[in-house]
Amino acid sequence: MEHSKPLAGLKVIELGTLIAGPFAARICAEFGAQVIKVESPDGGDPLRKWRKLYEGTSLWWFVQARNKQSLTLNLKHPDAIAILKQLLGDTDILIENFRPGVLEKLGLGWDVLHALNPKLVMVRLSGFGQTGPLKDQPGFGAVGESMGGLRYITGFEDRPPVRTGISIGDSIAALWGVIGALMALRHCEVNGGQGQVVDVALYEAVFAMMESMVPEFDVFGFIRERSGNIMPGITPSSIHTSLDGKHVQIGANGDAIFQRFMRAIGRDDLANDPTLTDNAGRDGRRDELYGVIDRWASSLPLDALLNTLSSAEVPASRIYSAADMLSDPQFLAREMFLSAKLPDGKAFKMPGIVPKLSATPGSVDSVGPELGEHNGQVLTALGYTSEQISALRRDGAI
Repeated sequence: MEHSKPLAGLKVIELGTLIAGPFAARICAEFGAQVIKVESPDGGDPLRKWRKLYEGTSLWWFVQARNKQSLTLNLKHPDAIAILKQLLGDTDILIENFRPGVLEKLGLGWDVLHALNPKLVMVRLSGFGQTGPLKDQPGFGAVGESMGGLRYITGFEDRPPVRTGISIGDSIAALWGVIGALMALRHCEVNGGQGQVVDVALYEAVFAMMESMVPEFDVFGFIRERSGNIMPGITPSSIHTSLDGKHVQIGANGDAIFQRFMRAIGRDDLANDPTLTDNAGRDGRRDELYGVIDRWASSLPLDALLNTLSSAEVPASRIYSAADMLSDPQFLAREMFLSAKLPDGKAFKMPGIVPKLSATPGSVDSVGPELGEHNGQVLTALGYTSEQISALRRDGAI
């Protein structure tokens, strides 16, 4: 039986480059929305050339732009602006991550677009949001992670802050953008409301993840600091190294889990110690416990270490590389690698779909398109003739 997709019938216009806007649009595309990615005719999205290139195109591009259509528009040309307005006339969601004010200068501010299409939901992703004293400043994900609090608490206490290995701030902002868009759509469909602006600031998207940081400071004057691989106040939970030099995350911070763990490693004395029956007691002896676990972990090769933890039902995982993932039974059982083909026919694997919907799952139907690959298709659907399309190309509008 052919499954429909939950966002089938929705039309999304993406006016974005690199990470936050395109990732939000990618999620929509994976779950059935028609996503038309508007790109500059002069090279398109810079992501096409980022990181590892295959025959001149980024492998990341083929993933980030999957299921999308590419339409080139020179937004400095009035005919291109006219095409974009025509498209937006029956669009459900516009996703943009320009610096605030850019769309307004193009004559495409919210007042104009809302009058053009009262049902339009406009997702605006920017460094600092559409208001406030910093709104005009450029802001990448790294800046959002810094201002939002993530960088301050990441790393070891005796060293400067470090970044995570990916542009996590952009991706978190993209998720908030999609959540906001779906909320706004529900308001239109269920409450009979009109479209609205979803204003996502990168620093706020990260800030929203900061757990109890604010009340801890406000009530106790406590500032959470960098703590390396441990979780202060939650013990034991850290990374340890096996005899063969592999790294393993062990989370034995539940009371019963801790006792099982200690018995499994031959430390019944610690399992039965009344001062270690709760988290507060264990955290008070944190250094001692981590020393015990470090010595045990370093005495065993990875497989034996993981088998002991698994038998004792202690939450743990090796620190996975891409190579570890590709052969892992859990990843494979959950279909977290999809087979696709590059433009020359070469097979390659790309990440699977998240989340898993039981009745209307998402899918990947095409990899990231060539620049302007869908110009003819999109413009023909708007009523342009082949002669008009040729003239637009000649005039530099597309």
